[in-house]
Amino acid sequence: MDDASIQHLTEATREKLRQTVSKIERLEEEKKEVAEQIKEIYAEAKAFGFDTKALRQVIKLRKQDRAEREEAEMVLETYLIALGEA
Repeated sequence: MDDASIQHLTEATREKLRQTVSKIERLEEEKKEVAEQIKEIYAEAKAFGFDTKALRQVIKLRKQDRAEREEAEMVLETYLIALGEA
């Protein structure tokens, strides 16, 4: 945008832009807080003796629907067989 374009923004448009930026900033802060909470939970799980790498994989797999997960597992198994690893 050039200076002329900026001058043509109405006050309502400027306010909407400020609100949008503010919302994004607030959500980014919330996201940071949630990430910190998740990190703490993984630390607790590790202290309890859980394998956090395996736990992360379980979380990842549970996000996928069953068909998608089964397809990915079949592809992985095929690759391992092709490499003589299975």
